[in-house]
Amino acid sequence: MASVSGPISQIHRAARLDQCEVPIEDIAVSAYVIPTESAESDGTLEWRQTTLVLVEAKAGDRHGLGYSYAHLSAATLIQDMLVDVVRGHDALAVSDCWAAMVRAVRNLGRPGIASTAISAVDSALWDLKASLLNLPLVTLLGPVRTGVPTYGSGGFTSYTVEELQRQLSTWVQAGIPRVKMKIGRIPADDIRRVEAARAAIGRDAELFVDANGAYARKQAIAFANAFADLGVTWFEEPVSSDDLEGLRLLRDRAPAPIDIAAGEYGYDAVYFRRMLEAGAVDVLQADATRCGMTGFLRAAALCEASGVPLSAHCAPSVHVHPGCALSALRHIEYFHDHVRIEHMLFDGAATPVRGLLHPDLSRPGIGLEFKRADAERYAV
Repeated sequence: MASVSGPISQIHRAARLDQCEVPIEDIAVSAYVIPTESAESDGTLEWRQTTLVLVEAKAGDRHGLGYSYAHLSAATLIQDMLVDVVRGHDALAVSDCWAAMVRAVRNLGRPGIASTAISAVDSALWDLKASLLNLPLVTLLGPVRTGVPTYGSGGFTSYTVEELQRQLSTWVQAGIPRVKMKIGRIPADDIRRVEAARAAIGRDAELFVDANGAYARKQAIAFANAFADLGVTWFEEPVSSDDLEGLRLLRDRAPAPIDIAAGEYGYDAVYFRRMLEAGAVDVLQADATRCGMTGFLRAAALCEASGVPLSAHCAPSVHVHPGCALSALRHIEYFHDHVRIEHMLFDGAATPVRGLLHPDLSRPGIGLEFKRADAERYAV
């Protein structure tokens, strides 16, 4: 991967590129299925594997990569519908490419697989643009901080209490001052498990819980009051993220300092706007592997206009650069499954230092290089 040169050569290169279009020459897509370490579950879902859909874009003498955690069908959709839409477009006009892809999937439906496919391509194009300009992505976007706070995330309902305690306490001991666990699979066990988590991490670390929409409204209110007594400060998707009235009810009724959070399933600005206008959340979540880097930037703009903080959902290595460029961002989720995959398959994957994720400013783009040989065993 090309190294970032000095500021004068960067300006000269950018000036040359600004004078003409740089056509996208090729888009390559591949997919990899990575088994989890063991069976995992949350309040409403169980899984044993994660699929990484990788996109590599080429223009001029540079490459860009992006990815999404999706279904294999997202790779098929990219190959069948999006490659020809993007090829030949100006690599510096990422928003134009985004709009063209959105138009192309009109009859398929915007949410879901189509959006994860668009997101992988969109992230690759942002990486490519920054690489063509020989800049780290955060420099292209404009930094507002040097590092982003993170929180350790896992604590699956499939874990034993001992496994739960070991994982959360390991993060805290590594300097991550906030951790999140899953709840809602067996509600009768939730208080006991949260008590065990609190005992493991001590009194000073923040404790987050995520029900993934498993509770009914009044049930969630009752749990919010019980969790507050255990020092919980974040209650994610206490009810379905589609239940905006229910989320607003929880936001009004949950005791301080618990924040109600949701939004990870948002695919476009309209979704995020509706959630914010409903007053449904104290903190909005967005995921660039689902709404694209372009959509993530737009979600941040909506948050800033609404006075509501933004939190990046999962895929920490995707979110580090934009996270350092967005004043509305509160933190990035350091999600166990994605952390494991990103360190396995990408050189340059992000690792927290004293609880902060820092972009690598010595590399252009998002600073990742795919470990093709290491990934081959998981290819499908």
